[in-house]
Amino acid sequence: MGIFDFLSKQFVDVIDWVDEPGVLAIRYPMQDREIQNGAQLTVRSGQTAMFYNEGVLADAFLPGLHTLETANLPVLTSLLNWDKGFSAPFKSDVYFFSQKEQTGLKWGTQQPITVRDKEFGPLRVRAFGSYSFRVEDVAVFAVKMMGSLDRLTTTDLEPQLRAAIATALATGLGGGEIAFLDLAANQAALSEQLRAAVEPAFAQWGLTCTSFFVESLSLPEDVQAMLDKSSSMRVVGDLDRFVRFQSAQAIETAAGQSGGVAGAGAGAAAGFAIGQQMAAGMTGAPAAAAPGGGGEDAFAQIEKLHKLLTIGAISQAEFDTKKAELLGRIR
Repeated sequence: MGIFDFLSKQFVDVIDWVDEPGVLAIRYPMQDREIQNGAQLTVRSGQTAMFYNEGVLADAFLPGLHTLETANLPVLTSLLNWDKGFSAPFKSDVYFFSQKEQTGLKWGTQQPITVRDKEFGPLRVRAFGSYSFRVEDVAVFAVKMMGSLDRLTTTDLEPQLRAAIATALATGLGGGEIAFLDLAANQAALSEQLRAAVEPAFAQWGLTCTSFFVESLSLPEDVQAMLDKSSSMRVVGDLDRFVRFQSAQAIETAAGQSGGVAGAGAGAAAGFAIGQQMAAGMTGAPAAAAPGGGGEDAFAQIEKLHKLLTIGAISQAEFDTKKAELLGRIR
């Protein structure tokens, strides 16, 4: 190298890095420049700086202002066989790592996870939420994730982290120790349980999962529809009481219409009769006798059914079914 090349060569005497959102690590751009002995290294809060010599980790620096010299570069001094009073510029790769918490990241199950629920049996569950993490063990992270890259961001890691979360979810939910309804009702406890399940996967890369939130836990639409129907039946409870309730509602509606209370009374009798018959049809028990005796012919019963249909106490399908049954008796 000629004298002019040496004079034109640039030396680095100030090394620092300002954090960028979502950036986890960078390799400081040296561009074949050498570091001046006595240069100033600034490591900001939440950062760690590491010096490498030919791919081998040498010295690490925590937050603070550091003067680079043989006294505080012991590993690099040993690797380069520097004399104690060595003061010439030197080459080294410098990496900065951000240990700040990376927040607002989303996770979700691309496919439903099949779990064995202790109440409902096998279920396919979907879950969505958010999480955050930070670099905990810089040395492990540098080797396993950063390697020789110039730059590493959360976007680069997210597919790998989401895959680890999906695996942990299958393990955490698959045991079936807690019923689905209890899980959905206590999402805070579930979030902590799943964070603990995710943590080992993150730790192997030098990361720690600082927060994990389950924001939605759901079943497939057809399963949810069946669950809703089952809930409705439990709410209805005693069928006879349900029929009486419907008849009372019909009476209240009819009383406000042109027939008045008298029409409502007639409707009540018919409503009670059809209610008893409907209940008997669903339970297999014989129907109780309607008020006023059992000598009414089929046409009279059809007329009463029609009144119930008019006031909305029964549906058109129920009316048609019962009408066909009554007409069949007189043929």
